[in-house]
Amino acid sequence: MPHLSEEARLALLKSLRTRFEGNPVRHDGISWSEVEARVVSKPEKLWSLSEMERTGGEPDVVGRDEESGEYLFVDCAKQSPSGRRSVCYDEEALETRRKHRPQSSALAMASSMGISLLTENEYRALQELGEFDTTTSSWLRTPREVRDRGGAIFGDLRFGRVFVYHSGAESYYAARGFRGKLKV
Repeated sequence: MPHLSEEARLALLKSLRTRFEGNPVRHDGISWSEVEARVVSKPEKLWSLSEMERTGGEPDVVGRDEESGEYLFVDCAKQSPSGRRSVCYDEEALETRRKHRPQSSALAMASSMGISLLTENEYRALQELGEFDTTTSSWLRTPREVRDRGGAIFGDLRFGRVFVYHSGAESYYAARGFRGKLKV
């Protein structure tokens, strides 16, 4: 995994702290000093957070796993991260496209960044913390039984409601990307 320079590491920590302090409703009862200590002790996770930030995700803490003690960072950008749009769902879908192939797939990009796509339940929980994807949509971790039939699911927020819908996994749109999560 690539290494962050000291300057990049400090700039990222400053951005994460500013976002954390500006959105306390996302992580009630969690202190930044504890989050920072954990993040700093895991350079590979810090690199993944830098990739989330670089691609427009605006990662922030949205909870903590009670069993493992890990903090859950999720992309909290208002719209689907701009650096992760126009991608199909997975590599299988990418390979089936003969014309107008996108550059990559959501699952391949997420894997290269060291993160995972949100599940439907995680996406709905995120929408409880604000209004996300009001003009975009985000690919979601698709259940195997849907993917086996050629489909994939995505979510968005329209008319004050969260919608989860489907399309062919090989489809891609300028306004559809993906939101990631990272446990630290």
